[in-house]
Amino acid sequence: MFIPLYDDNPLRSIGRQYVTLALIAVTTLIFVVFQSGIVLHADRAAALSYGLIPAVVTDYRVLPPGYEQIPEWATFVTYAFLHGDWLHLAGNMLFVWVFGDNVEDALGHVRYLAFYLICAAAAAGVHVLLLPQSESPLIGASGAASGIVAAYLLLHPNVRLWVLVFYKIPIPITAAWALGAWIGLQLLNAFSGGDAPVAWWAHVGGLLAGAVLIVVMRRPGVRLFDRNLAR
Repeated sequence: MFIPLYDDNPLRSIGRQYVTLALIAVTTLIFVVFQSGIVLHADRAAALSYGLIPAVVTDYRVLPPGYEQIPEWATFVTYAFLHGDWLHLAGNMLFVWVFGDNVEDALGHVRYLAFYLICAAAAAGVHVLLLPQSESPLIGASGAASGIVAAYLLLHPNVRLWVLVFYKIPIPITAAWALGAWIGLQLLNAFSGGDAPVAWWAHVGGLLAGAVLIVVMRRPGVRLFDRNLAR
């Protein structure tokens, strides 16, 4: 639908978005080393061992011998650091890059890291709840990125974004319109059973978590709906 390019929204409380940069760097490094085929050819093993498989979590199935590397509960977080291909990685990291810095600014570094991981876990939880017998590994940071989108929308609905519409046309638009439309698309696909390879309900879970967490976790004095911006 659209690709976010840039937001006109400077940082106010932190000097640099260290956690956002670290999350992007770690996620990219994991993909390059284990999943891209450039260093190791371990994409299937990584997805089975560290991705979240609902049927395994709910005890409908068990992993093949040798793939049980971590406790099942840990996969509610580790799956978010794995991706299926370069496009999957780039799309998720772009959303984290454009919107994550201002959410980190509103929360502070430590709480932002907790926010990111909780959104990922909540997204996985909703995915398991709705698809308890699925044997396909859930991988990707889209649940966490969805939480960031929801938080950004509540914090800065009036900030101007530059987005690439239909992957071709750059236009300026407020976050309320751009992110509101993106959220609407996620909900539409989730309730209508959109493309099966996309974990739409994980996106919804991340959105719900992000909307709730930004309200209770934001720094003292940080107000919602752009009320703390100079006019």
